[in-house]
Amino acid sequence: MKLYYSPGACSLASHIALNEAGVDYTAEKVDIRAKRTESGADFAAINPRGAVPALDLGDGEVLTEGVAIMQHIMDSAAPGTLPAPGTLARARLAEALNYVSTEVHKTYSPFFRGLEGEAKASQSALLDARLQVVEDRLATRDWLAGDAYTPADGYFFTVTNWSKGIGHDLSKFPRVTALREKVAARPAVQKAMQAEGLI
Repeated sequence: MKLYYSPGACSLASHIALNEAGVDYTAEKVDIRAKRTESGADFAAINPRGAVPALDLGDGEVLTEGVAIMQHIMDSAAPGTLPAPGTLARARLAEALNYVSTEVHKTYSPFFRGLEGEAKASQSALLDARLQVVEDRLATRDWLAGDAYTPADGYFFTVTNWSKGIGHDLSKFPRVTALREKVAARPAVQKAMQAEGLI
């Protein structure tokens, strides 16, 4: 398998999942703006959407979209580590992954297009509201989807890393901060961050 990634982007969550699963893989950096991989390949030919992550499964198939990639990695390479399909626990995992994807990740995205003034303040308030939902849920659970670490936690860690770059203060969310610290300490996370030059 080969993961196509951009350092610190949402693809970091898939990088973490590969490490958590203990699977053999390679990783290649992508210049998203130029649509070129580090080896000079045309990334648009690999993923016509032009976005990371993309996971080449080595059999002619390329899987895209982080939520799909993370679940596929864990289900195929580390079966039994995720809750079983058809259970409420699996639905809670899907709930957490989708909340991070559609509400948290997408609320960060506008900051990278140069928001200023009132627009930035309004988007910051929306981000705070999204994070408050997570803060409140963490009052009754240790991890985003329940009582065990899942890829949802790695994904949440990845996107909340962006707060520093946009000048957003996470200190008002102590449970979120504590979760981030637990995730950051995991060997799989440390390995992925080192590989991407983030630490």
